[in-house]
Amino acid sequence: MVRLILNILWFIFGGWLSGLLWLLGGAILALTIVGLPWSFAAWRIASYSFWPFGREIVWQDTHPVAGCLGLVLNVVWFVVAGWYIALSHLIIAVAEFVSIIGIPFALKDLELAKLALAPVGRTIRDKP
Repeated sequence: MVRLILNILWFIFGGWLSGLLWLLGGAILALTIVGLPWSFAAWRIASYSFWPFGREIVWQDTHPVAGCLGLVLNVVWFVVAGWYIALSHLIIAVAEFVSIIGIPFALKDLELAKLALAPVGRTIRDKP
């Protein structure tokens, strides 16, 4: 029940916007053939951005682009887009940490910041 309440509050106070921006970014990346590996990662992040509580981010070793290719894709992502997207999540997290009520949301924004740094090869699953 607590997860549901946190997810609803998250969605109302900005999760919908974050998720829509990740969806839009993934759609723009999908328009270019070169951006397809990152578009799927952006869409996974969008699903997490909409409803993060009760879910976790894990490395997926069996991912098709795991290993050296995934590393190269993550480095390119970091240089082109990842660092400033992660910085925006970090700034929002700092603002949320100011209030005691915002701490659970700040922790989720920190997870999103970490995910924004290197999204390729990660997956999102429900917590047990």
